[in-house]
Amino acid sequence: MKYTVSIELALPREQAVALLADPAHLPKWLRGLVRHEPLHGEHGQVGTTSRVVLRTGQQEMEATETITRREPADLTRLPEGGVVHYEREIVAEGMWNAARERLTEAGPGTTLWTSENEYRFSGPMRLLGPLMRPVFRKQSRRHMLDFKAFAEHGTDVREGITQE
Repeated sequence: MKYTVSIELALPREQAVALLADPAHLPKWLRGLVRHEPLHGEHGQVGTTSRVVLRTGQQEMEATETITRREPADLTRLPEGGVVHYEREIVAEGMWNAARERLTEAGPGTTLWTSENEYRFSGPMRLLGPLMRPVFRKQSRRHMLDFKAFAEHGTDVREGITQE
């Protein structure tokens, strides 16, 4: 299963990249995040493996995230007009996900964030996964909208935003 979602952010690409790359900000916009801890490597660096725990309602999901691409490697020196690539693989019971994020200058002070997602399922999820495509897509869009609200207005998902 594959899908792509995009959103335009009303802030310069450098600022969007800095906010996305800072692990201290994750709980402010990544709805349901319980834990994101590097097991091997440094947060956000290629090859880093992290334990990620997310909660949706009463259910918790634990996964292993591995950073597979980050270009440019030094996010403090972004090429003018270029694209920032950030890719990761997430593995959980019955599921494998590759997320390919691109941040592109969309105009003066605006950034286009495009997220391509690919899922593969095993076990019981092999039957359920494809039926849940709208749920996965909606969750990806929700995370992007939450980041937009955080980045543009300082809105923190832990402070009373109702879940859809």
